[in-house]
Amino acid sequence: MSQIDEKIRRRYNRAARFYDLLEKPMEIMVLKKWRMEVMKDLEGKVLEVGVGTGKNIEYYPEGIDITAIDFSEKMLERAKEKAKRLNKEVNLIQMDVQDMKFPDDAFDTVFATCVFCSVPDPIKGLKEIRRVCKPTGKIIMIEHVRSEKKVLGLIMDALNPLVVNTYGANINRRTIENIHKSGYTDVEVTNLTGDIVKKIVIHNEK
Repeated sequence: MSQIDEKIRRRYNRAARFYDLLEKPMEIMVLKKWRMEVMKDLEGKVLEVGVGTGKNIEYYPEGIDITAIDFSEKMLERAKEKAKRLNKEVNLIQMDVQDMKFPDDAFDTVFATCVFCSVPDPIKGLKEIRRVCKPTGKIIMIEHVRSEKKVLGLIMDALNPLVVNTYGANINRRTIENIHKSGYTDVEVTNLTGDIVKKIVIHNEK
């Protein structure tokens, strides 16, 4: 793990205790609905990237084989507690999306919710997802990105150092551009909140 990766991991370890409280307002307003929407599209052997404290676990469909990873051991501890409390079957593993230990073409569906704002090298992580997802598979993401509106985009750029240094998330990532740079071609994008929060569905083609 690089020094940057380790720095981000430590930030999330520190934030694990209050992370759910920090995001609770957004969770109540909109995130819960989006999470539940993503769950409807899961099929086959599934990988969740960046499970965090396990916010999606409550909504996992029954009868689906789900593996979930995160590179922060403290966040993963919270996810394990949540899975046990909810009696949900999920294989939780500490692992970095930038360097996954799974074989090629291992999963039918890969999904992530608000993860690629914090991956140190997002293109590397996106390429790894492409590798472990089957050629006929699907990748589903909910991500917040930098607004292309001039004033709002500049404000997000100005605030980003404060946010990223607090708990590791970038608020000005251009994730759609990164997805195309990673080699994906069949990409569907739906705006959920202005042009900042998006649902992204990728049909994996290799």
